[in-house]
Amino acid sequence: MLVGLQGSGKTTTAGKLANLLRKQGKKPLLVACDVYRPAAIKQLQVVGKQLNIPVFSSENTKDVVKIAKQAKETAISKLNDVVIIDTAGRLHIDEELMHELENLKISIKPHEILLVVDSMTGQDAVNVSEKFNSALGIDGVVLTKLDGDTRGGAALSVKKVTGKPIKFAATGEKLNDIEVFHPERMTKRILGMGDILSVIEKAEEAFDLEEAEKLEKKLKKREWDLDDYLSQIRQVKKMGSFSSLLKLIPGMNQIKDLKVDDKEFVKIEAMICSMTKQEKRNTKILNASRRQRIAKGSGTTVQDINKFIKSFEMTQKMMKKIQNNKGGMKKLLNGIDEDTLKNLKI
Repeated sequence: MLVGLQGSGKTTTAGKLANLLRKQGKKPLLVACDVYRPAAIKQLQVVGKQLNIPVFSSENTKDVVKIAKQAKETAISKLNDVVIIDTAGRLHIDEELMHELENLKISIKPHEILLVVDSMTGQDAVNVSEKFNSALGIDGVVLTKLDGDTRGGAALSVKKVTGKPIKFAATGEKLNDIEVFHPERMTKRILGMGDILSVIEKAEEAFDLEEAEKLEKKLKKREWDLDDYLSQIRQVKKMGSFSSLLKLIPGMNQIKDLKVDDKEFVKIEAMICSMTKQEKRNTKILNASRRQRIAKGSGTTVQDINKFIKSFEMTQKMMKKIQNNKGGMKKLLNGIDEDTLKNLKI
């Protein structure tokens, strides 16, 4: 059962949790018990449709206890092993809200009550957590909008006041931008030490082992082309934005003027998709007329095409050198001049 104030992100968090649990082999059912906020039920239905996860709602009653009980029966009949209830919120805590949530708790006896807190609200997040905990006895907290490490202070305060664990952290707007909260990892992020374990976990989840093995064989045969490059970009995108991933890599925050524009990768994707199979396999055939056609088809300029192709061909050379080099990456990089490294932006 998810509780919290209006605007904290309960409905989206319900979808994110359902998606996370499904990846762990569960069969979740989302339940729309916010019968007051306009379009709240529709919002949950849209989220459920995007994730292909069923949503239970009722147009015949506004009795949330009745809706929750019917949902529980439906879950049992449809073999759903997790029920996630999205409850109503208010702009502030009042007796009516708490009375409704207490009735829900008594009637359906949820295994866990998770408080969804907007980490951007600062001290208010602490006050809200304290009041919900004293009234309902929450089991844990979900921090939303935790995509900036400076907001991690809210986690420390909420844990101190409630004594309850931060169980999950929502780190972005996408429906897969949620992760199990690890206190030691958040500490490292706040201190600028990165979080390489989270990068590894995201990679394990996003990358296809079979595809990785195919890519390895192609690299050994020196057949790595733009189709493979596109495949790698799409797999990395599943891990989240490039800028957010860089923040997790130790030491990257110390590099000045390090900026990654995710829109650039959208342009690259459009450029590659505008090429023929033959062009993807062999960039050497890209003459002036072909480049003009690709630029027109991808909504970019010929200069963009030239810059990307130059960068890709340099990357190809690097890949070949890595395959041939027996002294390892360090020896290889020592032999490359600084100007060349600066040009390898992609």
